[in-house]
Amino acid sequence: MPASATAVRSVRTVGRLGVALAIATALVVVFLALIVLTDGAGSGWAAWAGALAAGAAVALRRGRHRGWRARLASFVPVVVAAALTASVCVPTVPTARRHPSALPFVTAQHWRLATGSRVAVYHYPPGPSGTRHRIPLVYLNGGPARGISLLDHRFLRLLAQRGYDVYAYEQAGGGRSDLLPMSQYTITRSVRDLGAFLDRLGRGSADVLGFSAGAVVLTRALADPRLAARLHRAVIAEPGPMDGPTARLDGPKGRPSARGLAPAPHGPRSTHLPRYAVAFGLMRLGLLTPDNGLIGQAEGDNAFTAADLGGDTASAYCARDAHRIPVENTARNFSFSPAASLRVEQTVKDSPSLAPRLRHSRTPAMLMIAECSSQVRRWETAVLAADPAIERTQYLPRVGHHMWNGLDDNDARAIAVVTAFLQGKPAPLPNYPTRAGIPAFLRARR
Repeated sequence: MPASATAVRSVRTVGRLGVALAIATALVVVFLALIVLTDGAGSGWAAWAGALAAGAAVALRRGRHRGWRARLASFVPVVVAAALTASVCVPTVPTARRHPSALPFVTAQHWRLATGSRVAVYHYPPGPSGTRHRIPLVYLNGGPARGISLLDHRFLRLLAQRGYDVYAYEQAGGGRSDLLPMSQYTITRSVRDLGAFLDRLGRGSADVLGFSAGAVVLTRALADPRLAARLHRAVIAEPGPMDGPTARLDGPKGRPSARGLAPAPHGPRSTHLPRYAVAFGLMRLGLLTPDNGLIGQAEGDNAFTAADLGGDTASAYCARDAHRIPVENTARNFSFSPAASLRVEQTVKDSPSLAPRLRHSRTPAMLMIAECSSQVRRWETAVLAADPAIERTQYLPRVGHHMWNGLDDNDARAIAVVTAFLQGKPAPLPNYPTRAGIPAFLRARR
């Protein structure tokens, strides 16, 4: 066969392959568009059927007036696209909720709150040594809708050893707590659950330590006079945005974190699987609602792994700690509800300014800020500016967002800051930044 004929045949073959690849790619794009338009109805099968019908129509049109082999060949890209997109519709984890296994060092109790939430509660009674403190201490973990990490449990035990009667509960949808209907995940519900928890505790007023998303719940509780009356002292540690106007603030964060520097976390990732990569990706982009029909809430919880949060975990540590980030959790204890978390965050973004109500707060409070915080600084200083009852701010050097992390003396320094405030003793660190010093603090980019 002449070389020219061979070259022509090769060009035609490459051209046919290019057309087939373009058709398969176009059908995948159509499938994703239909996933968005149908909100993932029927676990994605509605979008799959629509894309398959569109592909079949294209194949039939291409095969008209051609031989049977050519007609069959026109269906090859449709079959390839159908196989690829079907993988998005088939669950690979159980679709019923799997709770983390029991912890060996503390028993999870389950309390039904007056709000209807059924939450997992952990109690660390005061240790035998040291002064016993009369006021109970309640811990609100970060998340939202995330289980309490083993690092946090370790920190709570250290507080109990110093005489504090420590209670913690995993907010609805997180950890060993029960799920809620998706529409009920709101920041308002989270605040009401705190009030209901304090009522169920039945110990009068309580000290509350809120971290990250838990600090947002606590901040909003301080703006509710009826609930604030139940709070003895409040520790607001590394808060996220407290309301919609704050969520829209931008600007500098803390000193460089380990994000992008730390080694990739070990373990499986749900986002390496087509179904969950599509579902979580589209939800994160706001193209799928948290209550979508592609994956149910329980399936999403079961699929999501600690490795999926690798970048977020690294951002909670200073750059200098990038190669010694501790293991915060185990696969058996890790729990995170991405859909519920996005839903709560959205209700914060949609909420009006909290400042007018927070200005009436009278509960003694302390703000804790980390040197390498991954939070936008203006989220943190907005709380300081709005709450006149914040008595002191403690800027902790050499730590990131997760201030108590088991590295060096970080736990001891965080405990010293918290306990000094709860006991009304002089602060171990300077009061920085002050309310009047917020502009200078932001300019210094500390």
